[in-house]
Amino acid sequence: MRPGLTWRKADASERRAVSAVEERLQMTRTIAIVGAGHAGVQAAASLRDEGFDGRIALIGEERDLPYHKPPLSKTFIKDAQARPQVLRAENFYAAQGIDLLFGETVDTLDLAGRRLVFGDGSTLGFDAAILATGARPRPLPLEGATVSGLVALRTLADAALIRDLAPQAGNVVIIGGGFIGLEIAATLAALGSRITVVEAQDRLLARVVAPAVSAHVAARLRALGIRVLTGVTVSRLESAAGRVEAVLLSSGERLPADMAVVGIGVLPNQELAAAAGIATGNGIRVDAGMRSSVPDILAIGDVASYRHFMTGADARLESVQNATDQARLAARTLTGREESYAAVPWFWSDIGDMKLQMVGLTGGGDRHVLLGDPAENKFSVVHFLGDRFLGIESVNRPADHMLGRRMLGEGFAPGFSLFQAGPEAVKAAYDAFKAGKASSTAP
Repeated sequence: MRPGLTWRKADASERRAVSAVEERLQMTRTIAIVGAGHAGVQAAASLRDEGFDGRIALIGEERDLPYHKPPLSKTFIKDAQARPQVLRAENFYAAQGIDLLFGETVDTLDLAGRRLVFGDGSTLGFDAAILATGARPRPLPLEGATVSGLVALRTLADAALIRDLAPQAGNVVIIGGGFIGLEIAATLAALGSRITVVEAQDRLLARVVAPAVSAHVAARLRALGIRVLTGVTVSRLESAAGRVEAVLLSSGERLPADMAVVGIGVLPNQELAAAAGIATGNGIRVDAGMRSSVPDILAIGDVASYRHFMTGADARLESVQNATDQARLAARTLTGREESYAAVPWFWSDIGDMKLQMVGLTGGGDRHVLLGDPAENKFSVVHFLGDRFLGIESVNRPADHMLGRRMLGEGFAPGFSLFQAGPEAVKAAYDAFKAGKASSTAP
């Protein structure tokens, strides 16, 4: 989340520009979608759901059919025979008349010529475009960070490389204690590797979960035999014959490494838009309808930066839920349905025997209620700012997570004291709230 961007109310000329775009799209023949991940595929499908009958071109750099990414850090690495789980079967694209341009890199977004220019010099004209270019792993800022055995996970090819290296990787160093790093740590530990996690912050998952959840995750990982080091950074890599051999820490310790996995965050792929003169800043800046500063160019998913309705601050969320919900809204925007993005954010991560589920945006919370018992590996942390309900983080308590999603989605705002009274009191108050809404809308 990033403060600073203030969205102005559109003036008359800007409203006319948007209106002209929408009128043109009633006659449009081509919408180009750049990026074939969760966001891009959902945008293509949703355009057809919304009745768009022109050409849809779905463009992706990978040659494989678009696939689910969450399993890559878990089941795919574990099983040498596992195949990627495709988002849509190949016949779906043919049946929906969606042109697949895979293995293609877009070099230039030519706004004046209303065309995309590919790496081989070929072009594709468009009437409107959706940029679903995603994000890429943040590189390790060290000299020699290109040696063999130093890997990151973003694509199917990355996961296949980790899977291939794992059987010979007796010692693995995970650089970064975020979701991806910890998922891989638990997966490789189950395969028999000796794992050390190195995190620069003073706790794991420091930017995304409460200290109680961080401490619990660290304890469960240590119980698996994983060594967890916090408050320490990587100062140097050692290699032999072009292959990583050890990771040297700021503490002076040397960690032997047959493989090192880098998971220190991502960078939004905003360069294509920026080069075209579209406004960017920690992503492509979009309004509540997913329009960029050029109204017929939309951006969605991991690359989109927008003013979040829950916080009033800028946000760029990296989740499947955010990608697919923004894709659906973008399709409605391009087919003339004026709506504002107001999807409740939620996220999940499977780390060993822990299913972490998060709903809401809980940063800045100053009061918390604990539900359940961490000793049973089943608990939730409910976040408040003063008496304002922000969201819930759960470990193996899916009912709490689903209740949080429903409450935030329906506008029910339980106070701090209500949650202190326990889950049954919260549920009773929520049921009363729903009954009241139903009676107020009854004829």
